[in-house]
Formats: sequence, structure tokens, C-alpha cells
Amino acid sequence: MKSRWLTRNLIILTLVSLAQDAASELLYPLLPLLLTGVIGVAPFALGLIEGCAEAAAGFTKLFAGKASDRLGRKPFVMAGYGVAGIGKALVVTATIWPLVFLGRVTDRIGKGLRSTPRDALINDGVEKKDLGKAFGFHRAGDNLGAVIGPLLALLGLSLLNDDIRQVAKWALIPAAISALLTFFVRDSARIPTTQKREIIPTGVLPAHLKRAISVLVLIQLTNIPDVLLLLRLHDIGFSTRGVVLAYVLFSAVTMLFAFPAGYLADRFSPHVIYAVGLVAFALSYCLLGLTQNHAIAVGALILYGLFPALTDGVGKAWIAGLSQDDHRGRAQGVYQASMNFAVLGAGIWGGALWSQSSREWPLVIAGVGAVLGALAILIENVRNSR
Repeated sequence: MKSRWLTRNLIILTLVSLAQDAASELLYPLLPLLLTGVIGVAPFALGLIEGCAEAAAGFTKLFAGKASDRLGRKPFVMAGYGVAGIGKALVVTATIWPLVFLGRVTDRIGKGLRSTPRDALINDGVEKKDLGKAFGFHRAGDNLGAVIGPLLALLGLSLLNDDIRQVAKWALIPAAISALLTFFVRDSARIPTTQKREIIPTGVLPAHLKRAISVLVLIQLTNIPDVLLLLRLHDIGFSTRGVVLAYVLFSAVTMLFAFPAGYLADRFSPHVIYAVGLVAFALSYCLLGLTQNHAIAVGALILYGLFPALTDGVGKAWIAGLSQDDHRGRAQGVYQASMNFAVLGAGIWGGALWSQSSREWPLVIAGVGAVLGALAILIENVRNSR
């Protein structure tokens, strides 16, 4: 018998995300090489592009999350995956970096339109005690796509003689499949009537929810864009295929541990699971920053795969567990948008320091920040348990 938390929408949305991530992660490990090698831009521009793209997603999430509480989730989900496909088309056909910038921003606007309504839609159909499993299942499927995408990139590089631009165009196929699958989603949001809408609070979120979001956002300021990690591999001598293969291993670890992390967050505390993820982040960043050895670098990237597995779905479930029906989409919007703005800050300081000094220091600084973040979360957990 199908588990109660494994809803029809959850299965379809997981397939949608799987296809979209196959497209995104086919393109993502090629992006730093496309920009710095084919088009020719500096690492600072790379950090700026990724930071601004995440900020664009953040602004859109603020709007989409709140609006989906009133208008329903499905229209935003469908529009988001369609707009993301247009953004990817701009990136893979660009010959100058401003067009890549436009494409990445358009892609992330699509992500902003879909992400919070989609996560609220998952939340709509699942009991609070099962939120970790539901978001963990979704993240596992999402990251299965993140394994398939780079494998497709490796196949393309082999068949097309390392032609990065032509391989990148393959991303348009799973992106289109993802957009088509959204037609099968059912909108289960309880849209308030006019009378109810007048009495639903429209002010700030509850204090305990704001406090949790604030802690997680401050920690996110240490999380420089992953694209710079891939550039680090290239800088210490990895080939294009080596970078992509290392990224496959990273994504495979995230896929394997995403659901167990959600299950453990339901049984224990999301604070503890999230803190363990930050420790994995800190160790992997410091190793990547301080080593020139390829085996150690690959091991560090594999270890880094635990970070999104133990934080992405767990963080969303954490916020969902603190949310009420009337502000479910808004809570996810504020949380995820704030995290995107933090990535913008991390992208700017990380890219600037990367260009101006020895390149290991941004990674080491971020690792130290993650350790401090883990301590802050554990202290907060102790305070809440009293």
C-alpha cells in the first residue's frame, strides 16, 4: 500500500524536478569552462553572474510564495519551469557574457516562480510529522537528475570531441520534458474566499519563524557559489571531463543521503541534522582550499555532497513545520528568497577574493563560517528544548 505521505503530487513534482535538474546539472559543470574558456571572462564575473542570478530568484520567490497562497500553486509551477527553459536556451547559444548573464537570470527567475509554490504544494498534502520524508524524497529525485545530467554531459563530451557549447545544448531536451510534466500537477491549495482573506493576517511572520530564518540566512552568507568549487578543480589541473565526473560523484552522494536525512529530521531534530551538514561543508571546503592533490580534492567534493543532502530538504521541512496554513507559501518565499540574497553576498565576496588573492582563502573562510553556524544552530536547539 502506498505510504500516506507519498502523494500523487509529490511523485509528479519529483519527476518534474528530476528532469529539470538533469537539464540544469548537465549545464552547470560546463558553465565555468564555457565562460572562462570559450567566452573568456574573469572569475569575478562568474561569481557576480551566479550571485545576481540567485538574487533574481530570491526576489521572484518573495512574490510567488505569497501570491500562491491566494491564487493557487499550479500556475506558478507551470510558468516557472517554462521560463527556466527559455533561460537555458539563452545560455547555451550565448557568444558574449552579458547574454549568459541574461540567460542565468531568466533561468533563476523561473526557479523563483516555481520553487516556493512547489514546496508549498508538497506541504499542502503532507502531515507535519512526515514533512522531512516528503522533502527528502523530493530532494532525492531532484538529485537523481543531478547525477543523470553530468553523465549526459560526459557522454556528449565523448561523442562530440569535448565541444562544450554543443554538449550544453543537450540540456534543452530534459528542460522541455520537465515543463510538459507540470500539466499533470493538481492544485490542492486552499484558496481563501474574499471573506476569509480579510481576516487572514498580512503582517510579519511569527517571531519564532523569523528567528529560524535569520539564523539559516546568516549561515548561508558563507556559502560561495558551487561554480567556484568547480573552477577550483580546474585550477588544480582537472580536465573538463574530470570536473564533470567529480560533480557526478558529488550529486550521487547528495541523492543517496537526501531521503535518510529527511527521515532522521522527522525522528530527531532538524537542527541536529542541519548542523551535521554544516560540519561536512566546513571540512570539504577547507580540504578543497588547502590541497593540490586530485584524490583528496575528489574526496572533499564527495564529502561536500553531504551538505545539500543534510540541509536543503531539511531546511525546507524545518520552515514548513513552523508555518501555518494561511502563510505557508509566504513563509517558504521569505525563507528561500533570503537564502538566495545571502548567496548573492557570498558570490560577490567569494568572487572578489578569488580574483584578488590566493584562491584557497575564500574556501577556508567559508569553512570556518560554517563551523560557527553549526555551533549557533546547536545552541538554538538547546535553548528551544528547555
